Amino acid sequence: MTLAATETKPEYLRALPGDDVRQILWRFADRYDLQMLVQSVRAVARGPVARLVASGARNTHEWTAEKNALLQSFDESGITGVFMEPAQGGFIEGPKNLALALVAFELAWVDAGAATGSLAGCLALSPIHERGTEEQREYYMSRCAPPQPGEDRKPWRGAFCLTEPIPYVGVETGMLGGKLRVAEWKEGEEPLLQVEKRGRFITNMGFANFVTAAVESDDPRVKGTCMVILEESDPGTFDRGTPTRKLVHQLSSTRDPIFNLKVPASRIIGGYTVKDGVIVPRYSHGEIIEAVFRRTRVTVAIMTSAKLLSAVEPVIRYHRNRFRGGSIATPGSPRYELGLQLKQDVVHRLVDIWAAGEASAALGFEAARVFDRLDPLEKQKEAILGGVKPGSTTLKFMRVVQKNAIEFLHGHRPELAEDTLVQYAILDSQANVLCPACKLWNTGHGARMMREAVSLMGGYGITEDCPGFLGHKWMDSQLEATYEGPEAVQRRQLSVTMTDELFLTQFREWIREMRLIANDNPETGACSLATAMQMWLYTLQHLQKAADADGGKLYQGARQGVTFPLADALCWLLSARSQILDLLQLEKHGAANATVAEGLPGLLAFLADLCHVQSARAAGEVGRVCAELVFGYNRHPSWDSEGCAGCYQADDLDAMEALIPGIASLARSYTDIIEKDGSHTAKAGPCARFDGLDQFIRLRVRMDGCLTGSQLAKDRAAEALTKVMIPEALDYPA
Repeated sequence: MTLAATETKPEYLRALPGDDVRQILWRFADRYDLQMLVQSVRAVARGPVARLVASGARNTHEWTAEKNALLQSFDESGITGVFMEPAQGGFIEGPKNLALALVAFELAWVDAGAATGSLAGCLALSPIHERGTEEQREYYMSRCAPPQPGEDRKPWRGAFCLTEPIPYVGVETGMLGGKLRVAEWKEGEEPLLQVEKRGRFITNMGFANFVTAAVESDDPRVKGTCMVILEESDPGTFDRGTPTRKLVHQLSSTRDPIFNLKVPASRIIGGYTVKDGVIVPRYSHGEIIEAVFRRTRVTVAIMTSAKLLSAVEPVIRYHRNRFRGGSIATPGSPRYELGLQLKQDVVHRLVDIWAAGEASAALGFEAARVFDRLDPLEKQKEAILGGVKPGSTTLKFMRVVQKNAIEFLHGHRPELAEDTLVQYAILDSQANVLCPACKLWNTGHGARMMREAVSLMGGYGITEDCPGFLGHKWMDSQLEATYEGPEAVQRRQLSVTMTDELFLTQFREWIREMRLIANDNPETGACSLATAMQMWLYTLQHLQKAADADGGKLYQGARQGVTFPLADALCWLLSARSQILDLLQLEKHGAANATVAEGLPGLLAFLADLCHVQSARAAGEVGRVCAELVFGYNRHPSWDSEGCAGCYQADDLDAMEALIPGIASLARSYTDIIEKDGSHTAKAGPCARFDGLDQFIRLRVRMDGCLTGSQLAKDRAAEALTKVMIPEALDYPA
């Protein structure tokens, strides 16, 4: 008796990932407060915000009454109160980076201008929250919180005023035109300050009650730079300025204000001391901006991730409906059911878009979670270092901490697991890389992939009524790439922080982690990613020691042709790693959720294929960048005496032929030959030599081999896109 072999049908993706899946992927399945926040924000995004966009509200840069009504929706839904502590009128206790990232994601799923408008109020408060005095925090945070039941007041709105209308604005945050002088300083009384500031591209200025502004001293009685709080009721000029004529983000109010106000010195954020008759702010504007931007850049990065993932459903719907209504597309036929999805090109390109969206969201939300863990440790660290003198003494103290942290990561001192400063240093080194990396990669590569999404809609993609507002999102993403420092700023920061030995120690552990994952989950593409990470690390170490053909040092701040591409390559690796870790999180916890468990095998298989596709793409980008940098700064040999020194002479080969038959033909196949008449192969010069680069060449060949199976993964993911169920219509208006 023979048993007929039964073939198990593969599980396909049944439906687009829902809330239960996202909660597991992004680690808030146990946070009921965040789950309710997401639902509340979504109701605003896909209700009032979507209706405004659909009605053409983006066609004007003026701040209209209809747009202004969004502020009340933000208040009522809890969006405004996310940033505040419960004692200040908020409802989330503790760090709020993940909460703010989720708000940004949900709003940007429909319109990034609305997301920017809601988050700009948090940005205005961030200098006060991060570096303000206790009195400043209590005063402004409580006034910006939405009114509680029974309260009869309007919440304050704020704006963050850094950039100014000066040449090359936004390129260098150290260039300030805003001036601060002592207006009046009576004996025994608090000084009054005169503040002059002209803002450029300032969000929320159409309705802001106060501004946190960056200024520098124009008076010997005030030292350095600082940030000050300006209120609309202060004596002097509080001119909101003219609206910025934006092409994007029209659901936020952006203007170019002018301020000339007299304020008490207590408005200096963080406070001040008086030394020898000079007002010395506790924090410079640069120190405050560093503390603020390293967190708020993450939310901007998440906004572009939302765009990519929101594009998947509209593109699938457009492709499937493309030929319906035509005479040859009869119901039930493949052409009627699948439309353009019959063609491999469109589903392959959509796989790339979806994979990029998952990777960017994974990286952004990982950065947000790292900051949530870092925030309380940072406060403890500041309390511990309260007795340590600032400046070089603090740096010397933290160098010892970093050394201890490296020993802990090597497993030599496990008792340091409870050391606050060691754990702070480890997380801080991660955050210093993840923040600029997600801001750079999510918005930069995300904008390029949004162009792909729009192109997949054909001419429909650049119309006002394009489903999912994809044309708007594509244009919006161009602005997000410049928010809080253009891409060069992020690359510059990465070129410094990614060389930190504490980060590189963790990076080596991540390589080993990917090797182990590849052993148990080879379908994720973790093998190719691990090899690419190893190649990146080798290239960094090589470039730090190598010189170019003229003897110039390669890895240095001024050589941005070296440091910037290497920073870009790192972003590809970090995003693909985060995506794989998200997949493993779902694999570990998905079965415990009844809603997720039902279609879990097909979902895991699909997301694993997306990981494989993205890891292969990351490896390809890293291989290209590293090869260009390792080989590109060597001078190619030419047909001169020096270049020909390693070439065979035809006479020598003929002489050797008598001793080793066949060597002449073999040599001509693999080496450069100078013939008897001095002629040679027609090319630029003798083949370049790779002395000392054997390890890199082996890594490159190995990595190329690790791409085995990646295109099969793309084929599987593309086929899944032709079978996945989507809703009958978008859940917000077209």
